[in-house]
Amino acid sequence: MTKAKAGARVLYWFRTDLRITDSPALNAALAIDHTAEFYPVWCWDPNYVYGHRVGLNRWSFLLESMTDLSDQLTKLNKKQKLHVVRGAPEKVLPIMWKSWEITHIVWEKDSNAYAKIRDERIKALAKGTAVEVLEVPGRHLFDPTEVVKANHNKPTMTLHQWQSVTSKMGGVDEPLPTPTTLPDPGDVKLGDELGEERYKYEGVDRNAHIRTGSDTCFDKLSGSKGDYAVPTIAEMGFGQPTTSIRGGTTAGHEKLSNFLSHPDDVATFSKPHTAPTSLEPSTTLLSPYIKFGCVGVREIWWGCKEAIKRWDGKGGKETKEPENMFGQLEFRDMYAAAEAAEPDFERIRGNSVCRYIDWGLQNQYDKDGQEILPRPRGGDEDEERLAAWREGRTGFPWIDACMRQLKNEGWIHHLARHSVACFITRGQCYISWERGMEVFDEWLIDWDPASNPGNWMWLSCSAFFSQYYRVYGLKTDKSGALVRKYCPELKNFSDKYIYAPHLAPESVQKEAKCIIGKDYPFPILNEHAEKDRCIARLKNAFALGLHGDAPEVLDGTAPDLLRKKHEETGALDVKTAKEMKEEKAMKKREAAGDSTLDGYVKKAKR
Repeated sequence: MTKAKAGARVLYWFRTDLRITDSPALNAALAIDHTAEFYPVWCWDPNYVYGHRVGLNRWSFLLESMTDLSDQLTKLNKKQKLHVVRGAPEKVLPIMWKSWEITHIVWEKDSNAYAKIRDERIKALAKGTAVEVLEVPGRHLFDPTEVVKANHNKPTMTLHQWQSVTSKMGGVDEPLPTPTTLPDPGDVKLGDELGEERYKYEGVDRNAHIRTGSDTCFDKLSGSKGDYAVPTIAEMGFGQPTTSIRGGTTAGHEKLSNFLSHPDDVATFSKPHTAPTSLEPSTTLLSPYIKFGCVGVREIWWGCKEAIKRWDGKGGKETKEPENMFGQLEFRDMYAAAEAAEPDFERIRGNSVCRYIDWGLQNQYDKDGQEILPRPRGGDEDEERLAAWREGRTGFPWIDACMRQLKNEGWIHHLARHSVACFITRGQCYISWERGMEVFDEWLIDWDPASNPGNWMWLSCSAFFSQYYRVYGLKTDKSGALVRKYCPELKNFSDKYIYAPHLAPESVQKEAKCIIGKDYPFPILNEHAEKDRCIARLKNAFALGLHGDAPEVLDGTAPDLLRKKHEETGALDVKTAKEMKEEKAMKKREAAGDSTLDGYVKKAKR
């Protein structure tokens, strides 16, 4: 009989907390009495690798962040590193428990839908063992689950509501100290009784379209060399990323330190007034590091508090919430609490907070209410508009530049996000925010499971915001600097035509060495006509007043109800001011006895 080991053997499961600074969960793990062995672990989960849309730039950022974290752990103890175990958590964690005789498993609490389901499975597996589970909040200013409880189990739908609820929950905790040492790990050899079963993934590989090489990242539980190394892009069968944004807690803290070293910038920071057209990010660019937990939210909160104390009052007026940094962190928490209360937050069907609008290209479901994947093709015009938007070839230079920057860098300014989101949904295309969210899911490095759908619902006026008649314009700074960078075929156009090159005379197009329709597309739609039609249809949807959990939405009758309302109100036949002016002129010509323009002009001259 094997003699039981003395002392605690602690497995710390890193997820979206890739740092050692200000980590309540890591501090809790290291505070366990009589720890004899300590195992920092990352589960390389096929459910994430195949089942979630993730682009090359976010994969690169994640892998760099994992590598940097591993280096930080080694600095605390040369025997330590991040042990990456290849396989689904519910498959590989029990193998670790058994092989390493684990007594405690600790992780940072995650309230988003996928994480909650996954973590409940792990708790259930641990229940029948001697393994004690510690789940410690730390990803947000306030635990979203507790915020929902305090809000009578309802989602927080406004920042004021979130602030009102959390004002009764005490202040934001101050950052915890950074560990200075780590206990040694024990023998990291793993027994494996599951064989290839541990890697089996039954779903659709949502990243197959970017996989250009052989996928070998799950060939062995402990990695290709048996050393639990961080996977590489090549092992995943992917090509090289294009972003200039580097991942890791080191890079994240450098950006935070640089921002906090300028108290006037901190005190006067106003997100709505930063420049979306700047060739270099005009915001803090901390969002990717917050998303992966490379920097702790309390570090930012209290760092800003201390910086403002040092401010001499010069350089402008202090910005207040919600435009300042505190307000931005609070918005993130507001969305997290809304998502924690609504299981269907990432889609329209079943979503109690989301207004039902009869967008094109919505998710499709079978008779049992299960989403059909891949999504069945919709109408040709909608599909072409979506493809043109995604690929940055709409013929609207500002939209195209933003989408190309997003794909290349994995980031765009929040006002650029507003513009492209409005265009594809309520502004011009009337296509479901679910489709736009999917593209952001894939391409954004700072993608967040609550903020991304939350922002898409906001910007499409599906939730959180209702002023659907306020539509973003399709041009910004006069010189078009961002357009010239990301749509280089347009770089030689003058400022006069940079946002509307299709209006340039042929001689100007030839001089710019860009013929519209050949080197750059004509606009895919009439922006003014489509805007008016969108507003008319949205007015009807708001009047109908259905949400995603309405019986009419669930039984499939909602589209017909709105179609009838559109017919009654003429919403599909709405004309622009120009079209109405031309129609009025035609009627005037007909009344004068000549419906041809030439004849009317000649008659008017007589």
